[in-house]
Amino acid sequence: MRSNRPGRPERNSARPARAAEPVDPDIEDVEPGGRQPDTRAFLRGRAGGRAAPGRSQGPVVGAVSAGGVLGALARYGLGLGWPTARDAFPWTTFTINVLGCFVIGVLLVAVTEIFPAHRLLRPFLGTGVLGGFTTFSTYCVDIQQLIAHGRPTTAVAYLGATAVAALAAVTLAARLTRRLLGHLAKGTLRP
Repeated sequence: MRSNRPGRPERNSARPARAAEPVDPDIEDVEPGGRQPDTRAFLRGRAGGRAAPGRSQGPVVGAVSAGGVLGALARYGLGLGWPTARDAFPWTTFTINVLGCFVIGVLLVAVTEIFPAHRLLRPFLGTGVLGGFTTFSTYCVDIQQLIAHGRPTTAVAYLGATAVAALAAVTLAARLTRRLLGHLAKGTLRP
């Protein structure tokens, strides 16, 4: 291989085309051709030297940040109020993650299918509050700690139970919310 620098082989500059990432209509503006604008231009609401369609993304970043702080504080408070022993099943983290998934099932049905919501509501509550509240990184650390403390069976049970319960919670919440709101719309819900 030829090299333009001594000791380094020449690299092939042809790279395969990447598939475009999914776009969140609440927060992303995509340039023609599917390219994402650079971060600094994106936050200023400008892409490629021209005004991006829509608004500046700074308020969305602020909403996500503020929501994340609130969600993380709520999670921290639950952790203080309901501590888990190192070698015990991590019920606090399990409950936080399942509850967070249930609430996001309700939220996303409500703001995407039922109620017209302000453009900052979903980023604030969904990505911010619930993203800060749920803690799948702590879930991974809990599994590691259980294994390190000689509790591999508990670790595997926790690994599977969290994944199954979180998916079940979001699915159940979405279905219940659709059913409840459908009854409300028809006027068939009775106390």
